[in-house]
Amino acid sequence: MGEEDYYLELCERPVHFEKANPVNCVFFDEANKQVFAVRSGGATGVVVKGPDDRNPISFRMDDKGEILAVQRTSKTVVSPEKRSLKLLRSHNINVNWYLYCPESTVILLSTTVLENVLQPFYFRAGTMSKLPKFEIELPAAPKSTKPSLSERDIAMATIYGQLYVLFLRHHSRTSNSTGAEVVLYHLPREGPCKKMHILKLNRTGKFALNVVDNLVVVHHQDTETSVIFDIKLRGEFDGTVTFHHPVLPARSIQPYQIPMAGPAAVTSQSPVPCKLCILHKGLYAACSNPGYLWNLQVKLQPIVNLLPDKGRLMDFLLQRKECKMVILSVCSQMLRESDRATLPVIATVFDKLNQEYKKYLDAEQSYTMAVEAGQSRSNPPLKRPVRTQAVVDQSDVYTHVLSAFTENKETPHKFVVAVLMEYIRSLNQFQITVQHYLHELVIKTLVQHNLFYTLHQFLQYHVLSDSKPLACLLLSLESFYPPAHQLSLDMLKRLSTANDEIVEVLLSKHQVLAALRFIRGIGGHDNISARKFLDAAKQTEDNMLFYTIFRFFEQRNQRLRGNPHFTPGEHCEEHVAFFKQVFGDQALMRPTTF
Repeated sequence: MGEEDYYLELCERPVHFEKANPVNCVFFDEANKQVFAVRSGGATGVVVKGPDDRNPISFRMDDKGEILAVQRTSKTVVSPEKRSLKLLRSHNINVNWYLYCPESTVILLSTTVLENVLQPFYFRAGTMSKLPKFEIELPAAPKSTKPSLSERDIAMATIYGQLYVLFLRHHSRTSNSTGAEVVLYHLPREGPCKKMHILKLNRTGKFALNVVDNLVVVHHQDTETSVIFDIKLRGEFDGTVTFHHPVLPARSIQPYQIPMAGPAAVTSQSPVPCKLCILHKGLYAACSNPGYLWNLQVKLQPIVNLLPDKGRLMDFLLQRKECKMVILSVCSQMLRESDRATLPVIATVFDKLNQEYKKYLDAEQSYTMAVEAGQSRSNPPLKRPVRTQAVVDQSDVYTHVLSAFTENKETPHKFVVAVLMEYIRSLNQFQITVQHYLHELVIKTLVQHNLFYTLHQFLQYHVLSDSKPLACLLLSLESFYPPAHQLSLDMLKRLSTANDEIVEVLLSKHQVLAALRFIRGIGGHDNISARKFLDAAKQTEDNMLFYTIFRFFEQRNQRLRGNPHFTPGEHCEEHVAFFKQVFGDQALMRPTTF
């Protein structure tokens, strides 16, 4: 298989550590996800490394025999001077085995003969809280076999911010089940533990579990393949629990080539064989010399081609940490001729993006209002909403998708307009203010293909929202479509916009004639500054435009004062000289006598 077929990989920069041997002992710290290499009981050095550690920690300690634990801080229950332990709190309970989750500081104690009644305790700020106990439902077993819950089949993990107990349930060969399954029990801080999800593995054998980027990754050791489950995706709900199937077909983890050590590494390109084993959620170690520690990662780009349902693909991608550029590439891909999706599918994708976009905008607005109302010092303190990569805004879509899409001359213009309007429809549906550059993109596309009647309809029925930039754009289209001038005036009237501001915007875009027509349309041309318009006309370096504007003001002067010449107070001497230089003295307008 090529790289594009693997959706799981090991990180590029693993942690190297010396392999365990009679001299060197290797430990794994689950709380900090670090490897301890202890040589000679610590006398010749202890090296601590982790996937996120740029500078490893090294220290020495006295060799006092077999090591049970390493004290790293002063905040501990161990008192080495007195060779004693501090008692924080005690509970009288029979324990078969225990499981501790450092991320959530919760410990599970297995009780009863069948070992399937679990008693959780929660540690926080030096206190220990007893949570309600719960029972794990064991699978049916033959009468000759005594069922029991094995520690190997239980794990704890935080998924989408909630703590779950994961039970790997194996069915006997005599049962009607098609294979093993992973049962997820939600363990809240308050209230009883509830069975919420069942992940159908559809195979038997030995398995291992990981949680990566809120995905449950199940590894089948016999076939050396893995599948992923996403409990946020829609499953089959039976009124009590939700059943989930693998999101994608089973695949191996992308092979990692370990360079050979020594002089042979220069000439040999063969990978060193290594056996992967799981140390912790998302962490792997290879039993080679030296040892390696990796993070497990999800590759999103290959999933795009493995999950053809665009709606389900979007649901999946929007929950991943590094999703934005992949989502934008999917949007571009579904608009290309070779992979073109139907309009209903495109509408579904836009709606899913804008739903997440709207959530963020609402959260940001609520935060701003709370801060302005003086609630920023509330207890607990307000937290500003985090803009995750799932927030794909109008600027992202315009820059990375729609701009290139509209510039493709081979795409049918009707399809281009339909896609643009579908995106605007989706924004309006979620009550998101449409940015003017999207409306401009629609208008430019319509004008480019002479679809003026459609443009008129869109404006008349307010399909395109009123805005000052849009009105200015319409003014500039008067030479192509004369009714655009009146449409722009009507829009500006509805906006109650300051006329001077509109003129300034048009002049800044070098649309001098459009500005002049606008000011004439509202009857303000007798009071405008001639110098401002002549300056703008000269900057265009269009001599005929300058001539037209200059002649207009000569005629205005003649009409208002009976003389076409400019007064000293108008400060137009520079422009009069330029006019003479280009067109000659004879081109100046002569006073008209009656």
